[in-house]
Amino acid sequence: MFRTWLFFLLITTSWASVHAQAAAEYELGGGDSVRITVFLSPELTTEARLSEAGTLTFPLLGTIKLGGLSIPAAEASVADRLRQGNFVQRAQVTVNVLQYRSQQVSILGSVSRPGRYPLEVRGTRLSEMLATAGGIAPTGADTIILTRPGPNGQTTRTEIDLPSIYLDGRTDLDVVLQGGDALYVHRQPQFYIYGQVGRPGNYPMERNMTISQAIAKGGSFTLRSRESGVRLLRRDKDGKMVESTPKMDDRLQPDDQIFVRESLF
Repeated sequence: MFRTWLFFLLITTSWASVHAQAAAEYELGGGDSVRITVFLSPELTTEARLSEAGTLTFPLLGTIKLGGLSIPAAEASVADRLRQGNFVQRAQVTVNVLQYRSQQVSILGSVSRPGRYPLEVRGTRLSEMLATAGGIAPTGADTIILTRPGPNGQTTRTEIDLPSIYLDGRTDLDVVLQGGDALYVHRQPQFYIYGQVGRPGNYPMERNMTISQAIAKGGSFTLRSRESGVRLLRRDKDGKMVESTPKMDDRLQPDDQIFVRESLF
């Protein structure tokens, strides 16, 4: 019983610590909804949404700007103004965020829970935000497309190879996200195989997959097929299908078509 209680206490303490850290690091901005309370002054309790300029109206103080401030800094700012105006001499102010809307990231495509997610902690990285969205779905690709709003209305587009972060130690690809970023996970690339194989059809393409591996995925050769009868159909840069005779160790590309001819003998 004691151990169960201790485990519960540790979990609760850990969650509270993480939540407190998130609250301390989050910067308020336009669109966020907050509740401001002053200890022993319930008449000053205010619930409001920050304007695009990061301001709201507070009793006695009028229009105040909280945008760009962390939650502890916002609490200190309101308390200081109440003291300086001789309204509340020992003001103890609490700011709670009711809705995070100023700094959000959109996650779209083949993830478990697509949607918009708040950047509650400064320094949140791409991998952490993907985990928040439930990770990449089984049908999703390894490549993440990051679009980011830039100056003068321009948008940058970056393709990030997710496995390289872990397999090749490319921690530089695990970028720190910013408000307004959008992540898109495309469907996993496919290849097509038909003709004299055991299981013709379309299949998900694995990393660095070869022609021989694709044929094995399709059920391998039948008794009526021959290795020299393998043909590859691939689109060129103009979108036209070009037929070639591949080697068994050639690498596949997305949407490749493999045709295995019937042996004449």
